[in-house]
Amino acid sequence: MTSEPITRQLLPTATGRQTWVALRTELALLPGLSAAAGTLLVVAAATGLVAPWVLGRLVDDVIAGTDTPRVIAWAGVIAGAAVIAGLLTAAGAAVAARLGETVLARLRERVLDRALHLPSATLERAGTGDLVARAGDDVAVVTNVIATSGPAFLGALLSVVLTAAGLFALDWRLGIAGLAAAPAYAVALRWYLKRSVPYYARERVATGERAQATAEALRGAATVRAYRMEDAHVARIAERSGVARDLSLEIFGLYTRFGLRINRSEFVGLAAVLLAGFLLVRGDLATIGAATTAALYFHRLFNPIGLLLFESDSVLQAGASLARLVGVTTLPDTATPAGTEPNRHDRGVPAALEVTVGQHRYDDGPVVLRDIRLRLAPGERVALVGASGAGKSTLAGIIAGIIAPTDGAVTLRGVPLTQLDEHRLRREIALISQEVHVFAGPLADDLRLADPDATDAEIAAALDLVGATEWVRTLPEGLATAVGE
Repeated sequence: MTSEPITRQLLPTATGRQTWVALRTELALLPGLSAAAGTLLVVAAATGLVAPWVLGRLVDDVIAGTDTPRVIAWAGVIAGAAVIAGLLTAAGAAVAARLGETVLARLRERVLDRALHLPSATLERAGTGDLVARAGDDVAVVTNVIATSGPAFLGALLSVVLTAAGLFALDWRLGIAGLAAAPAYAVALRWYLKRSVPYYARERVATGERAQATAEALRGAATVRAYRMEDAHVARIAERSGVARDLSLEIFGLYTRFGLRINRSEFVGLAAVLLAGFLLVRGDLATIGAATTAALYFHRLFNPIGLLLFESDSVLQAGASLARLVGVTTLPDTATPAGTEPNRHDRGVPAALEVTVGQHRYDDGPVVLRDIRLRLAPGERVALVGASGAGKSTLAGIIAGIIAPTDGAVTLRGVPLTQLDEHRLRREIALISQEVHVFAGPLADDLRLADPDATDAEIAAALDLVGATEWVRTLPEGLATAVGE
C-alpha cells in the first residue's frame, strides 16, 4: 500500500535579510556581552600574529650575528604570545557561546510563543511535523553550532582577515602576491554556495516531512495497529528518511569536491608569496626575515581556512535552521487580540451561526462537500450523521473556522468568521475532536484548562453536566488523582 505525499502549506521561512535583521536586533539587546565577545575574539586573533612576526625578526637577527640572550628573549616572546593567545581564544569562545545561547534562548521563546498562538487553520495546513521539526531539529542544529563550531568559525574568520592585513603591513607587494589565491578561493566558494545552500533548505524541509510522518504514525498508533497498517506507515517513514539521507549524501559529495578546490587555491597563494619574497630579497627590496614572516603568515592561513571549510557545512545548516525559526517569529502575533470587547454586532443580536458552502475541495482534489446550507440557532442541538469519509469532519472544521471553504462562508451574528481574530473566534466556537490530549498531572488541572480560575464548585457542576460525577467519585483521590494518556 502506497500513498502520495500530502502537499502542505508549510510555515514561512525567513529571507536572508530578515534573518540578519532578527539576529542584529537580538545582539543589540545585549551590548555588553556582544562587545566583550567581539573584543576577545579580535584580540585573540591579533595575538596569533605575534609568533610569525617574531620569527621573521629572529631570522634577520641570526643572519646579523646576534647573541644568545637576544635569541632567548625572542623565544620567550613567542612562548608568551602563544599562552596569551590560547587564554584569549578560550575566553572569547566562552563569552561568544554564552552570547549565542542567550540569543537562541530568547529566539526559542518567541518561536514557542508564536507556535502556541498559531491560528488553528494555519497549523492544520502546515501539519504538526513542520512545527515539531523547527522546535526540535532546527533548534538542535543552531545550538550545536553556537556551543561548538560557531566561536571557532568566527575566530578563524578574524584570523584570515587580520593575517591578510599583516601581509600588507609587511610589504604591499607581498600582500598582493598573497591575493593571487583570492580569485581561486572566490571561484571555489561561489561554486559551493550556489549548489549547497538550496540543498540545505531542501534538507530541512525533508526533515520536517519525516517528522510529520512519524508524528502521524505515533499519534494514531492504536488505529494503525487496529487496521494492521504498520508496514504502510513504516514504509512512509522510511521513504521520507531516505529523501533526507540522499540529500545529506549529495551535500557531502559537494563538500569533498569543494575541499579539493580549496587545496589548489592554497598552493597557488603560497607559491606566489614565496616567489615574490625571493624576488624582493634578491633586489634588496625586503629582508629575508620579512619574506620568512610573509610565508609563515600565508601558511598560517591554512588552518583557519581549513576550519572555515570544515565548519562551513555546520554554519550553512545553522543558517537554514535559523531562517526557519525566524520565519515562525514573523507570523502575526495573535497572543494579544485587538477586539475582545463586544462590538455592535454582539449587542442584543442572537448568537446565530450560518453556514453556506457552494463546494469545497482540498487543493486540486475532488469536491468533498457541495450545496451545504445550515443555520444553528441559539440553544439548538444538531447531529450530523453520515458514512466515514462523507465530509463530517471537513464540515466541522469549516464551521469552526479551521478550514476556509473553497466556495462559501460562515457567519456568526452576521459577521464572517474571517473578520474575527483567533482569540475572539475561539471564545465563541469550540471544536472538540474525538482525539483528546490529556496532560499528565492532577485531574483538576486538566479540567481547569479552559478556566484556570474555576472553583471546585464550578468543576463539580461541569462534571455533573456531562455525567462524569460518579466516575470521578470512584477515583482513588478524586479530583487530585494523577491522570495521563
